[in-house]
Formats: sequence, C-alpha cells, structure tokens
Amino acid sequence: MSGIRKTFGPVVALDGVDFTVADREIHGLLGGNGAGKTTLMNVLYGLYAPDAGTVEIDGAPVSISSPKDAITAGIGMVHQNFLQVDVFTVTENIVLGTDSSQLTAADGSTQTPAQRITELSERFGLTVDPSARVADLPVGVRQRVEILKALYRGAKILVLDEPTTNLTPQEVDDLFSSMRAIVDDGMSVVLITHKIRETMEVCDRMTVMRDGRWIATVNKADTSADDLASTMIGEVAGGDAEAAALAQAAQVALGEDELGEASLEGLPEGAAADVTSSPARVTVRGLTVAGPGAKPLVDDVSLSLRPGEILGIAGVAGNGQGELAEALTGIRSATGSLTVEDLELVGRPTATWLRSGVVYVPEDRQRDGILPGAGITENLVLGSHRTRAKAGLINWRTARAEAVEAIKEFSVKTPSAATPCGQLSGGNIQRVILARAFAHNPKLLLLHNPTRGLDLRSTQFVYDRVRRAASEGCVVIVISEDLDEVLALSDRITVAYSGQLVGDFARGEANPYDLGRLMTGVGA
Repeated sequence: MSGIRKTFGPVVALDGVDFTVADREIHGLLGGNGAGKTTLMNVLYGLYAPDAGTVEIDGAPVSISSPKDAITAGIGMVHQNFLQVDVFTVTENIVLGTDSSQLTAADGSTQTPAQRITELSERFGLTVDPSARVADLPVGVRQRVEILKALYRGAKILVLDEPTTNLTPQEVDDLFSSMRAIVDDGMSVVLITHKIRETMEVCDRMTVMRDGRWIATVNKADTSADDLASTMIGEVAGGDAEAAALAQAAQVALGEDELGEASLEGLPEGAAADVTSSPARVTVRGLTVAGPGAKPLVDDVSLSLRPGEILGIAGVAGNGQGELAEALTGIRSATGSLTVEDLELVGRPTATWLRSGVVYVPEDRQRDGILPGAGITENLVLGSHRTRAKAGLINWRTARAEAVEAIKEFSVKTPSAATPCGQLSGGNIQRVILARAFAHNPKLLLLHNPTRGLDLRSTQFVYDRVRRAASEGCVVIVISEDLDEVLALSDRITVAYSGQLVGDFARGEANPYDLGRLMTGVGA
C-alpha cells in the first residue's frame, strides 16, 4: 500500500500512508485509538475507498472497491465485531455467500463443506464443531469461526483487528499458535493491536501509526517494548511529567506488566486511604437479578469493601457484568441487600442512591452516559438538577460557571460549555462523565470498561482520577474485559462468570492464567 489517503469531511484519517507486508510474516500494526490502523485495513479490505494511493499484491497493482474484490485478491479480515448469524451453525456461517459445490481435498476427492472446515481447523489448530450453533459458542470459539471463514475463502493475507480484546490468556496463546501455523503454511498475517507485549511476543515486524500517519516500521529483533511505546506516544508538549505519565499509560493500556503507584504521585503525604484497617463502607449480600428463565442474570453476589479500596471484576463479555453494574447502582431491580455506610439502598428510589453517593460511569458512554444533543453544561447538571434547583428553577449562570471550571480541571477539549456532548470525541465525553461523577463526591464509584476506545492520554487521565478517588476514601469498582487494566488498577480482583463472582485475589497475587481459567468456568 503506497500513499494511502482517506478523509471523512474535514478529518484526515489517513495521510499518505505506506504499508508493506512481506510473505510468510506476522506484521503488527500498532498505534493508539484513532491512529488510523483499522481505517487503513478497511481500505485494503474494500470497506473504504481511498482518496489517493495504490495497492499492490505480489508486485501487481490491484483495484479493491468492495470486500468481494478483496476476497478475490486473497485478503481476509476478521473484525472486532463478528459478522455472524447466531441461529446458524458454524458450517452455515462459514459457507454463507460461497459456492461449495466444487470442494476438492488434497488427494483429489470431493469434500463437503463440513469436511473442509474440519480439515482447516485441524491444520491450523482452530478447534471448532462444524455442527454447533454459533449462538451457543463462547467468544474465543466464535473468533475461530471468523478466521476459518476467511481461510475457507482462500485468504492469503489475513487481517485480525484487535483479536485478543475479549480473550483469556489461554485463548490468546492458542490464537498466537494458530497465527504461526498460518504463516508457516505460506500466508501472511496483519495483527492490528495496541498491546505491545503481545506484539513483541508474536510479530516478526511492526509498523507504528500515529494521527493517521506512518511513523516507523521495525524488525522485532531491532526494537524493544519501551522503544515501541515511545514511538507510539511521540513528542509530548507537557514536558517530562506528562511524558512519564503517558509512558506509564502505554505500559498498562498496551499490555505491559503493571501500573505501579505513579498515579498517586503529587498527592499530599498520607492522603492514600488505609484500606486494611478501616471498617466496610459498602456491603453487598445476596444481590440477585432474575433472568428470563430459571437461571438468574446475577446470582447471589456478596461483597464487603472498605474506604479507598479498588475492586476489579474481570470476565469475558456476556457473563452478567452489565446487569451486575446496573444492580450495584440501582438502575436494575434486584433482590438482596446493598448498604453504603449502613444505609440500605435496594428497593429505594434513584434519588436515594444518588444522595448516598453511588455514582456510575456506564460502559456505553454515548447511549447511557450523556444527552448527545444537550450542551456540556446541561450534561454536567444531570443527577444534581433536583438538588440544585430552587423553586423548581436552576441557576444556569452558576451552572455555566461551574461547567467552565470542570472543563478546565478535566481538560475537556471543546469550543465552549455550550457545545453539544455528541460532538465531542470519545475521550472528551468520558472526561465530561467523570467530571459529573466526581462533582457528586462519590462514596461508591462504579466504572464499566472505563477506557475502551480511549487514546493514551485519556486512558492515563482515567487511571489518575480513579487512583485519586480511592486515595480520598472512595470505594471503587472497576468492571473491565481488559484483563491488563484490571490487574493494573485493582487492590482486589474477582471474576464474573455466569452471573456469579468467583475467586478473590489480592493485588500481586493474581496470576493471569489463573484468572483466565476462572473466566472460562474452569474451577468456578
């Protein structure tokens, strides 16, 4: 790919990008959120038409104007969101849209689609039952179905977009083994990722992108994780302190070992809460959310949390995390008990939950966190509009002044406090939501996938605010499908599996593979 340019209105998503994949290599395509990685591969796969640039395969120019053209050219892509029909079987999903009447095995005999799928799965270590219904499969197996779909169509270049996001460590290991088997068989793999540790483990070469531009392409033998993090971050206007903070965020958000305690730097001496000696502030007993059948969506969850404690809840998507988050914050009806400083909240109105200091930062910030058409000021007063109103009227002059201060404190990039929240970037929307959350002086703060889709600066900002809140005595619960994030932030870690919380690990005691086993139900 040479000189690839792509714009969306005034936004330059790709600015003359060059990208080359060699034969029989795993090539990592690295960058933070918004770097242009997926956009570049969407151009290669025919989902976007480039404004300028050319594509060559095996030295010959090709015209790719649709995914059909890409598949014909031997390009397959597995997206983050799987394109599957849940009620179909594995075989039906894989053969959908293909002509399977002339399948021939290596010995010249005729094959059925199921036989070809079995052959491919055995050759590349992608174990799957061709007759299984896709809706019944876990995330890791559904991903194998997507890879097999591309291989079934004859892909010679396989693009995987953030494939490890929702996998356990064991599943990541299996995926990397399959990727190496695919390359050994004569194909090439492009791994779109933002996790440096994984890149260093499996890739032969890496290309780093930033702000829609090509920055560097390096051989694994000629670089290190620290060098790649520095290349991704680039020059930092804020000086050494911001550079150090961003390097720290890179090591966590990109899959390095641990966050450490740098987020607490700058706090007054003794500001961090003494978690071990304090009585419980939040107590949960037998919290249960009924399901459509006999099995509850949240099943008899109990917790005891002290001031300043950060509890991380890991888990594969779909194990009741969303329902648990809503039950813990009073949004979803539940039975059992939840007390904040001995005040029982289950069954009480939303206003009582808010007054008691329960604050929720939802997973879907666009749908559940803001009013997209309302300005920043209006979004910041949500939740406190009743308490701040006098005679039913809000003093908007005061609210606007407070919004201006919040924009400054939380570094929200916006033309003004009147800007509709829906026009902000994901990172700035999250900053607005956090500004509103901390304005409530939370006693229990629950965050669900708090940094999904955020760039490094916004990720580090969230981490800093979470640590600061805990240092001031707030109980924090972080529910995240990013295991690295849970390991980095948490004082204690548990795992959500099938509506229950299983395992209880102190910081530093949680082995990722032990957590991975619990995440898949082994030992749960």
